[in-house]
Amino acid sequence: MNWSNFEFYSPEFLWLLILVPLLAVWYFFIRKKDVAILTIPSIKGFNEDSLIAKLKPLLYLLRLLALAAIIIALARPRNVSVSKKTKSNRGIDIVMAIDVSASMLARDLKPNRLEALKNVAIDFVDRRPNDRIGIVVYAGESFTQTPITSDKGIVKRTISDLRWGQLEGGTAIGMGLGSAVNRLKESTAKSKVIILLTDGVNNSGNIDPRTATELATELGIKTYTIGIGTNGMADFPWAKDPRTGKLRFRKQKVEIDEALLKDIASKTEGKYFRATDNTSLKEIYDEIDALEKTKIEEFKYYNYQEKFRIFVFLGLLFLLLEFILRNTLFKSFI
Repeated sequence: MNWSNFEFYSPEFLWLLILVPLLAVWYFFIRKKDVAILTIPSIKGFNEDSLIAKLKPLLYLLRLLALAAIIIALARPRNVSVSKKTKSNRGIDIVMAIDVSASMLARDLKPNRLEALKNVAIDFVDRRPNDRIGIVVYAGESFTQTPITSDKGIVKRTISDLRWGQLEGGTAIGMGLGSAVNRLKESTAKSKVIILLTDGVNNSGNIDPRTATELATELGIKTYTIGIGTNGMADFPWAKDPRTGKLRFRKQKVEIDEALLKDIASKTEGKYFRATDNTSLKEIYDEIDALEKTKIEEFKYYNYQEKFRIFVFLGLLFLLLEFILRNTLFKSFI
């Protein structure tokens, strides 16, 4: 028997088990009155009490065992096996539009903005097992790195492989947003979300960010925008060392078009965030994860295996045994 799945349907009947020790005590005190007593001056000439006579209390014990078994049967012991089935009743399609321009190598986040984002984004994907996710990358232009898919392994590998230099220089926020909208326009999900991240201002591309915003609004696509970068100065890459091929860094002012990002978020009923360090970036994705929850229905199926029958059988067996012994072996002592 698996005791972890064992229960009583009517456990209140178990209180009746208190009667068992009380009846045992009662019998102990009145058992001497259960037989006739003959007073004689001497028992010389009589045989000693037989073993059968000494075992007479066994009859009462069988009654108590029968009572205990019947009480347990009334409490309905049973094993319960539970099987679960979950069903998503509100799917969410999410596209992450990620800026991969050279400025994403700035070192105000550790080790740089792009690597910090990749770590947080992969963790975010792990927490969305019931949603479909796609990846759009942009710099001076944009393209879909991974279409919307439920295969989280592909999405995480795509994020891990993000590199600077995949696209021509610049920051085309409008094109990044437009590509993300294009990925979602045919989606049949009940909720469609874009997470747009950038660390600069819109300075290239042939799509105006406000035009892409209007399209997102018409299609009911909520957009969360994230400006990544510290306040003030940061170490930005500005050239490659011709001898070593390594990037050179210098201090530059951090410039993020927060007004544009706030406008995009506001018009699409999303929210704007500013990530100034690794901790705040993680907190932003945690908040988005909390805001966009997929509703899950959990169905539980219960299978009951009733065990009361064995206790009824034991109770009747004890009573039958007591009846047989009383009318056979112990008949001359009753």
